[in-house]
Amino acid sequence: MRIVVIGGTGLIGSKLVRKLGEQGHEAVAASPNTGVDTLTGAGLAEVLAGASVVVDVSNSPSFERAAVLEFFETSTRNLLAAESAAGVGHHVALSIVGTERMPENGYFAAKIAQEQLIEKSSIPFSLVHATQFFEFARGIADEATIDGKVHVAPVRFQPIAGDDVAEAVGRVATGSPLNGRIEIAGPDQYRMDEFFREALAAWGDPREVVTDPHARYFGTEPGERTLVPGEGAGLGRLRYRDWLAGQ
Repeated sequence: MRIVVIGGTGLIGSKLVRKLGEQGHEAVAASPNTGVDTLTGAGLAEVLAGASVVVDVSNSPSFERAAVLEFFETSTRNLLAAESAAGVGHHVALSIVGTERMPENGYFAAKIAQEQLIEKSSIPFSLVHATQFFEFARGIADEATIDGKVHVAPVRFQPIAGDDVAEAVGRVATGSPLNGRIEIAGPDQYRMDEFFREALAAWGDPREVVTDPHARYFGTEPGERTLVPGEGAGLGRLRYRDWLAGQ
């Protein structure tokens, strides 16, 4: 199949394009770097010609609340319209576990808006909700740092390797549309503060991890199970320690 990956030069997209290509599919990376701009619509008609499936793993260049909402609403509207014109039969989007449980978070609210547009469109779709990526752990720690200490809430946390995300999204993209969602997560669930205490030690990072019940996750206090999936989630194979050892 011809499968167009929007955001195909990024962390997950590049892995996905490679995996799909290895399976014999015509996987096309589409991003501003390749002349495709979902915000303006430039290049969409050309890249979607003959495509059976579109996978959107793109991300907003800004996480500011209004900017991220504008990005996901505008890009998704443009993409769905172009897919409809091109006769695309399956739209796959990568989203986040817990969006509906933390709508006060600006980024999560923007992803909810994106999903609603996809669900209301006439194009068969699949949504893949993933937990936080191993690759983003350092960024999460940096965001949580106050006066040189990493403040983390003692809530459940179940991160996943980017390779496992790409593999799961690839399986969905080459299957029949779900017209619904699946959840994916890493194989191990932790208490978030304990995960970061162990992770910082493994990184050789001297920052102290402070267990703080009111610590914010990118501006919002998470609940006990906000960031972890429900029953029946697909689980990745890579454990964090093994993944880190391979970096």
